[in-house]
Amino acid sequence: MRARVLVALTAVVMVVALWAPALVAQAPSGTRSFDPTVTDTEAAIKAAAEAARAAAAAGANWAPPRTPWGDPDISGYYLLATYTPLERPKELAAKPFYTEQEAIAAFRKAVESDAEVDPRTVHYDWKEYGMDAWQAGAKPNLRTSMIVDPPDGRIPPLTPEAQKRRAAAQAAARARNPQTGVQIFGNFYTRCVMGLAGGAPLVRGGQLGSDSAAGAAGVSAESQIVQAPGYVVIITQSNSDVRIIPLDGRPHLPQNVRTWLGDSRGHFEGNTLVVETSNFNDKSPGANFQGSTDALRMTERFTLANPKTMRYEFTISDPQTWTRPWSAEVPLPKIEPPIYEFACHEQNYGLMNVVKGAQITAAAAAKGQATSPAAGGGER
Repeated sequence: MRARVLVALTAVVMVVALWAPALVAQAPSGTRSFDPTVTDTEAAIKAAAEAARAAAAAGANWAPPRTPWGDPDISGYYLLATYTPLERPKELAAKPFYTEQEAIAAFRKAVESDAEVDPRTVHYDWKEYGMDAWQAGAKPNLRTSMIVDPPDGRIPPLTPEAQKRRAAAQAAARARNPQTGVQIFGNFYTRCVMGLAGGAPLVRGGQLGSDSAAGAAGVSAESQIVQAPGYVVIITQSNSDVRIIPLDGRPHLPQNVRTWLGDSRGHFEGNTLVVETSNFNDKSPGANFQGSTDALRMTERFTLANPKTMRYEFTISDPQTWTRPWSAEVPLPKIEPPIYEFACHEQNYGLMNVVKGAQITAAAAAKGQATSPAAGGGER
């Protein structure tokens, strides 16, 4: 079934909500008909807009519930997929916000690109099995970029050190065989050690026009927030990564203790959970967010804007990578449980054979030998 959902615009979270189907689903003979709000574009838009207006009105004078121990209750399941790009497109340099009509048009274009797949093909692309980002509930946004500071919506310039580092990494990538690179140069996500997010914010921004549905929606799938006295736990679907965040004011780990997801400490400021993360690793092949170093520091802010939406903000700082800190904001829609398993493929023998065959071919070429399956080489 191909349905598009759009959620409506609220001033608080800058989100539009509407749904529109790219390909109208047809119920098989003898089964019940689908709800018209997920099969008929106009019905879906009208219903979603009305629901969003009601949510916005409810959020105007709304305060989040409290846990039994008195903290704001931000627990629940949240969708991390977004079509909003991390950086503002250059053609929109002086335009931080869309109009409602422009936001809907931009979202419609992204959804149609995401939906360009044969609906009879069962596929898995970093979300629920067989679903695209828009089917899982990705929402449009009035913002033209996730980045809100600098005001131009762009990542600040790289430091000279970072420019050299990035150029060296790009040169190394061009020089290697991508097949053998899976085993020799692959990152820890490829190796099923870390999830897609890694040492990064929960949401990294969509890449509008991307050929990949995962790239188009900037997907690291879904996340669950669990609260207990003195702790908040964030579970991300991708590789089931877990961050356990103490709230008791304890200091960060010593500087010589480094972890792939960083060392997080949190506290509440009013209704907002503030999480500060440091002590990231900088070991190859597990690169940090946007190629940053172990000097990376990330501050996240989680605020329930209304019963259905979390406002997620983050600020990134790494003086060894960027000339100044930068900040972003994106709404996270609440979704129904459960989180579907993001299974990794440790025993993907087909992949192992591709890599081994490429290595044999490369070794034979270095010796000036021809390879063939009969000779024990070649690609499989």
